[in-house]
This record gives sequence, structure tokens and C-alpha cells, in this order.
Amino acid sequence: MCLADDALKPAPEPNPVYLIQPALADSRAGMDKGEGVLPFDNTTAAASGQDMTSGCKLLCAALIALGLAGCIAAPIEMTTQTETRLMAQAPVRFLLTFDDGPSASGWWNPTETVLDSLQTNPLQANIKAVFFVQTRAPRAGNSEIGRSLMRREYAEGHILAFHTATHWHTNHRSLDPQELDQSLTDGSADIAAITGAQPKLLRPPFWNYDKRTFAAYQKHGLHVLLTDMSANDGKIWGFNASPRRRANMLRQLSEVRERIAEGQLPTVDGVIPVVVTFHDLNRYTARHTREYLQILLDSAAAIGVRLADKPFYDNQAALEKAALARTVQQSAEPVNLPGLWNWIWDHDAH
Repeated sequence: MCLADDALKPAPEPNPVYLIQPALADSRAGMDKGEGVLPFDNTTAAASGQDMTSGCKLLCAALIALGLAGCIAAPIEMTTQTETRLMAQAPVRFLLTFDDGPSASGWWNPTETVLDSLQTNPLQANIKAVFFVQTRAPRAGNSEIGRSLMRREYAEGHILAFHTATHWHTNHRSLDPQELDQSLTDGSADIAAITGAQPKLLRPPFWNYDKRTFAAYQKHGLHVLLTDMSANDGKIWGFNASPRRRANMLRQLSEVRERIAEGQLPTVDGVIPVVVTFHDLNRYTARHTREYLQILLDSAAAIGVRLADKPFYDNQAALEKAALARTVQQSAEPVNLPGLWNWIWDHDAH
């Protein structure tokens, strides 16, 4: 059953095409897991592997696009038991995160617009967020504009965290051990050059990691922060809108509410941090950042989630403490990702 939402018809925009890269374990990942390798013909196997990889990429992209644009289930109905349990829980504070930036665009830069909206909006001034940056991507942090924006993010009290330090938005599991180690070293150094300290937080592209990559993160002192909610605003082959954004947030927050009622989320400094993910490269997200903030508050009111007096973080130290409390502690730890992501990655990666 589709939940009605406001009609959205975003105009095409000149954003760079962002090609989703489903994480497919290559032969190295299989060897890491101790799986046997049978003799094979290189030419035939390579061709077959390419066909299979292309097919899987198309399938995953199609499934994700369907999730973005298709029907969204109605929010989970509040039961008397859930309502009673919620009364014993602390109020919620939204922990905002942004992936893939900063934008290197010299024309109406979306990252800049997001920063402006967090700083000045009718709900809460000077909201702080975690920005998972791509420090070596030419259309992101590896540009003069991108580096300038990372400096601004830090100066305004946001947290710079690791996403990628490769030319492309590359899945960490597709990097060999040396490549991954170099990437983590480079990206951490890039961030430290701005902040004066090594980053503590990391979000792997596509939420995808395994035992090997997780161990590499730990070696570099990086902690994996996933998410409770997603705006579904990641760009797929140029599609950069967020259809049905209100219905999407409402459904996802109702799922988080059930976990809160069961005591699954930690309380930090008297509030429960709920992680929400956006993409600051997305011009649509940038244009609607203030509206998204309001949608989060409206969704909480609609489904009975009690919010803290300050519904968003506005202090960097408190933000970092809350984010670290929500990180994954072990690679085999079960995770709860929104939408289709659990179905796509859980058995393969975790």
C-alpha cells in the first residue's frame, strides 16, 4: 500500500552523474574468508566475471532506484505496549550526517547551501553535523573549492570524518590490503591537515565492510558509524531527487521508534542519538535542507517520538561523543540499516 505524499517533480539539474557501485566480493575477499580456489581459464573467467558483475550492478541499481521512487509502507502503528515502553526511554536528538562531499562545484555549490541551512534556519540555529568526506576525489575534497569547504565545515564546529580517499567513490572491499591501508593513511592525513587531529569516525561507501576492512579501520583508529535513517537522496545515474521524502522519513522513524521502545539504542548525556543520513553533493537535498529538518520534527510528532528540547546537536564535543557511542564495535555485529540496504548487504558483508 502506498502512503500518500506531496507530489514532487524536480527539474533536471547539471549534477555530475553518480554511478552506484554495488560491493561485490572479488576473489581476494573469498581468499580472505578461507574459501578454496579452483583452477580456471583466465580469459573465460574474466569475461564471465565481468558479465556477472555488470549484471549484479544493474540489478542492485534497479532495486535501489525502485526503493527510492516506489511505494513506501505506512508507518508502524503505535501499540499500547510500545507507548508504555517509550515513556521509560530518554527523548531523541537527531544526529545529522552528510556523505560524499564536499562539492567542488563553482556554480551554486550544494555543500555551501547545506552549511548555510544548518547555520540559519527557523528551528534551531547553528546545528552541527558529521560530514563524511571524500578527500582525494577531484569533484569533492581534492579541489581548491572542496578543501576550502572542509575548512569551513571544521571552523563552524562540524566534524570531518572519513569516507573515501580514492579518485572515485570506491568500495573499500574492492581495494587490496595495501591500497586500503594507503587510502586510510592518505584520507586521515588530509583531514588532520585541516583539523590538527586524526579523524575518529568512518563510514564505508555503501555501508559495506567485512572482517578484513573492519580490522584495517581499527588499525587506523577509525570507528564505523552507520545510520538509522536515510533520506534516500544518493544519486543513481543522475537521478538526484528524493521522492516521497515525508513518507520515507515517517516510515523509517517508526521503525526506529520500535527499537527505542525495546531499549536497543543507547542514551548519551540524557538523550538518544538517532543517526540520519543525507548527501551534500545532491542539489535537491541542498535546496530542501531546511524542509528536511522540519519533516524530521513533524514525523516525530506524528508517530509519538518524544524529542529533546534541542532536537539537533549544536555542540561539536557532544556530537562526537554521541556519534562514537553509536559506532559498530565488532565486524560481526548485527546492524540495522534502513530500506533495502540490510537485504542487499547483510549476509554478504557482515
